[in-house]
Amino acid sequence: QVQVVESGGGFVQPGGSLRLSCEASGSIYNMNAMGWYRQAPGKQRELVALVTDDGITTYADSVKGRFTCSRDMFKNTMYLQMSSLKPEDTAVYYCYLDRLINLDGEEGNYWGQGTQVTVSS
Repeated sequence: QVQVVESGGGFVQPGGSLRLSCEASGSIYNMNAMGWYRQAPGKQRELVALVTDDGITTYADSVKGRFTCSRDMFKNTMYLQMSSLKPEDTAVYYCYLDRLINLDGEEGNYWGQGTQVTVSS
């Protein structure tokens, strides 16, 4: 069993900041990457940021320079610091675990339940 829990969403005015957290726990041996995706109403889910086990971070062009993703390898925890938020950042943000291998040697991908971020004046 693997649990993925996000926190930190909320309501913020344009130009404001929020920090999201994701904690993975349970039967975890290793994983390839942790990432954040988001889905706005009526739109497809899209990648926001991805951090590999090698520490390589990839960002969507729309958030570069405004969002910072960091990962604590030992705690299986990841953060997304969001600054200069815009109304178009409004979405449900999901934590994603890529190619996780559990203690039984089984591989799979996992999603959290999502946390709502609303940017509005």
